[in-house]
Amino acid sequence: MTYPNPHLSRRHLLAASAAVVVAFSAASCTASPTPSPTSTGPAPTASDPWRPVAHLTAEKNWLNDPNGLVFHNGTYHAFYQYNPRGNSWGNMSWGHSTSTDLVHWEQRPVAMEASPEEEIFSGCIVMDTNNASGLGSAGNPPMVALYTSAYGKNGALPQGAQAQSLAFSLDNGTTWQKYRGNPVLNLAPTNNNFRDPKITWYEPGGYWVMTTVVADAQVVKMFKSTDLLQWDYLSDFSGVGAQGGLWEVPELLQMKVEGSTAKKWVMLLSINPGGIAGGSGMQYFVGEFDGTRFTAENAAAPDAPLNESRWLDHGADYYAANSISGAPGDKPVLLGWMGNWDYAQHVPTTPWRGSMAIPRELTLVRGERRFELRSVIASAARTALERAGSEVKGKNLTIGSSPQALGEDFTGRAQLIELEMELTSAREAGLILRQSPDANAGLRISYNKENHTLRVDRSKAGTGNFSEKFSPFHEVALPSSGNKVHLTILLDSSSVEVFAGDGAAVVSDTFFPDWDDTGSSGFSLDGDTDFTVRTRSL
Repeated sequence: MTYPNPHLSRRHLLAASAAVVVAFSAASCTASPTPSPTSTGPAPTASDPWRPVAHLTAEKNWLNDPNGLVFHNGTYHAFYQYNPRGNSWGNMSWGHSTSTDLVHWEQRPVAMEASPEEEIFSGCIVMDTNNASGLGSAGNPPMVALYTSAYGKNGALPQGAQAQSLAFSLDNGTTWQKYRGNPVLNLAPTNNNFRDPKITWYEPGGYWVMTTVVADAQVVKMFKSTDLLQWDYLSDFSGVGAQGGLWEVPELLQMKVEGSTAKKWVMLLSINPGGIAGGSGMQYFVGEFDGTRFTAENAAAPDAPLNESRWLDHGADYYAANSISGAPGDKPVLLGWMGNWDYAQHVPTTPWRGSMAIPRELTLVRGERRFELRSVIASAARTALERAGSEVKGKNLTIGSSPQALGEDFTGRAQLIELEMELTSAREAGLILRQSPDANAGLRISYNKENHTLRVDRSKAGTGNFSEKFSPFHEVALPSSGNKVHLTILLDSSSVEVFAGDGAAVVSDTFFPDWDDTGSSGFSLDGDTDFTVRTRSL
């Protein structure tokens, strides 16, 4: 009798199960028809109350990690792990959506589909502008995808093996051809947890650098190539940071240090389980890369408390984020999956399951003890939200011991909120969103002045009994800001993202409120708080 490897996450049990027969291209698909492209997808309704308004999701079926993210000819392309046949993880294929503003997405036909021999796991896309691969031409350079082949029966490698393969497109990502020499990168001996290629151009050396993982060994492996086809080993990165689960979806980025001419290298890395909020999470490291080896600076030891590691998000639902290749501007723009493997397969949404977080823009700053990342809503997405939303409505008010309703202007199921609170004499203050008429239910967002802690509490914010691992609240200590705190809150039909101050901390959580719960109120504990609150309904 064979048992699944206890170290494998849900999305990697393919190796032990039979693959499902699906076709390679959308043209030959025999599965359920791919949804027709729509500008924003269906709107939420009382029968589909949790469908996002401002976040990428599929019209139907399962979605998880973003894969090939690329900006080309004025269009953002998001490819992602997708099940064309059902509403749970399986039949891993690459879904495809496009956008011109990072908020309004059109779902395209499935880009690459699973087959009995091979499922298409995570990866990346770059434009091979100089046609170094020789797969296109000078006049029509290829869009190149590196992805993980997860082999089934009768595959190119033994069943269960994982290796890196290549596909290319000559029509802006509409159709894809697999490279005949696949896989282009494999370990010896073969490995069942070797995955998640992401590539970065290293200008001093004139070559591409690929980061991959051996997930269950908590090792990032790096390789180099000048043509995207032949890859040479560089080095391993391991032995630091949180180690409590699988390491996944690594990315190496060079970033400018805000306010200076200096540059540093940043390693983004997802972990599951073992995240700061339980289950899935994203940590990062800052250091130096010399073209061969990445060395982290001031990194937490593997046995250190989780709060000594650096986390990109302190909520439960932010995972597998990676940057959009070629995105405009000089700062990385990330797209992440808004989910947690502790309960993602059980969330009560139908006919879809899974969505992406709002795209984020990263800034690297010099902190008191070490370099730190700041995250804010990406400027293109912020502009799109502001254009699509209603006119700004606002209130200035002082709240004491009795909670105060914010009124009709704050009843939208999706809102972009700017909140500033001055806790003049209060110990704690905040907002309750998606509040029930009897005020017994709602999403509670608060700041505690005494310990400088931001908390998002979803314990009374609707349906949560689908999983005992659906954690009730998440919190993060903010840099000391005295009596004042500023929060940017993006509320959607079934999620909230709270950005504190200049993006020093973010909490991203899903929640599943009742359709009729649309109230909002402010509260202040043990004293008075001055509120300045502005909103746009989306």
